[in-house]
Amino acid sequence: MSIDLNKYFDKLYKEDYQREDFDAFLKKVGFKYNVPSIHIAGSNGKGSTANYLANIYRAYGLKVGLFISPALNKVNEMISINGNDISDDDFIKAINENEKLFKKYSLSPFEIQTFIAFNYFQKQGVDLAIIECGMGGEIDATNIFNPIAAVITSISLEHTSYLGRSLCEIAYQKAGIIKDEIPVITGILDEEALNTIVEVSKEHKCALHVSVDPANVVYSNNGYNFNYMAYKDLRINSPAYYSLKDACIAIETVNALLDRYQVSEDQIKEGLANTYMPVRMEIVSNSPIIVIDGSHNPEGVQNMVKSIHLATNNGPVHCLFACFTDKNIERMLSYLGESCRDITLTTFPNRRARQMEDYFLYLEDYPFKEDPLVALEEIKTNYPGEPILITGSLAFAAYMKRLIKWG
Repeated sequence: MSIDLNKYFDKLYKEDYQREDFDAFLKKVGFKYNVPSIHIAGSNGKGSTANYLANIYRAYGLKVGLFISPALNKVNEMISINGNDISDDDFIKAINENEKLFKKYSLSPFEIQTFIAFNYFQKQGVDLAIIECGMGGEIDATNIFNPIAAVITSISLEHTSYLGRSLCEIAYQKAGIIKDEIPVITGILDEEALNTIVEVSKEHKCALHVSVDPANVVYSNNGYNFNYMAYKDLRINSPAYYSLKDACIAIETVNALLDRYQVSEDQIKEGLANTYMPVRMEIVSNSPIIVIDGSHNPEGVQNMVKSIHLATNNGPVHCLFACFTDKNIERMLSYLGESCRDITLTTFPNRRARQMEDYFLYLEDYPFKEDPLVALEEIKTNYPGEPILITGSLAFAAYMKRLIKWG
């Protein structure tokens, strides 16, 4: 049968999440996953780190599968091999082959997508897969295999109703991807979170590798040149400083796996330079400068605003903001207020998006505009030539990019 994939998965959306149905489904079909894979968890930076790793190992010569979430436009973007998204035909075929069992076990969209991705990588014979967790680690649908490395990019207070209400509890959930005697790689974490990762790594007899800050960082041409440990003259083509940190985590992961894959410095350089991350401080217009960024939690926004002045040439930034109802809006707006001249609140077509009534505590301080495109045009009219930042959610960032691109 013919399926509109985006609509198909949208109809299956669930508010809550638990793993019992998925585990029962996997047992029923006798699913075993045997592709060498790197598993990535974290509050921020998972997607960028995953893409940097995929492109480095492609430069090394491997056939690399990549599973990331969420999709920005088409669900096919979540599943790719060497940069080529899974086709509609392959996706729909996988659904048709298993749909009766998907329905019987009431699988969530992400569980279905995970199962299809893992099957697809095996059938296509990829050499290595990079697998990004959807949420958390221990309870995540992707946590059904033994990886060759476990990567935890960052840990902050998010999804507290599912993962815990302290950094320690959330770190423990994300550490659920750690398996026996594999390398564990982390970004620079708060002491409380790092201590948890250290303890879990010891329990599993894992070597722990913690990335460090880059050196000799120079911003030019909307990107960064930098050194990392013994590697010199590296470059990422992104104005987002937080992407620089993600690149360092990717390099640390490559170093941890050098016994398996002898990646050269030139291949690391090639992989980093060839990585493009949409809506991560992406400049979609130069007149005026319009930056779209998918930062969706306080830690992400805090990291983003550290380099917004570079992307906007130190201009007075006007912010257009929309986010999901489960996000800590108070801290996000606080961080944005430190770098932006003003903030306009808005919404967008998504069942999880905040509506006007969800902003009621903030309407005295920030204006609300129902239509984000109208709000954008008003900012451009009222402040001609001045930079604009669009942020608050990956979904909102992708939505606004489409509106701006197609008018």
